[in-house]
Amino acid sequence: MAFKKFDQPGGGFRPREMVKGNWKCADCGTEITELPFEPAADRPIYCRDCWAKRRAERPRRF
Repeated sequence: MAFKKFDQPGGGFRPREMVKGNWKCADCGTEITELPFEPAADRPIYCRDCWAKRRAERPRRF
C-alpha cells in the first residue's frame, strides 16, 4: 500500500495526465474534450455535472 508523503511538494502526488479527444456526454450531449482516463468504447461517458448528478442519485453502499 502506498502512503502519502507529506514532506514532498504537492503531497507526493503527481497531477493526472489528461486524455484529449472529442466525446459527448451520454445524458446531456455536452462536448467533452478532456478526460482523466482513457474511456472504454463500450461504456457511456458523462460530463462533470451529469456525473455528479448520477453519483448523488446512486444508493450508498456501506
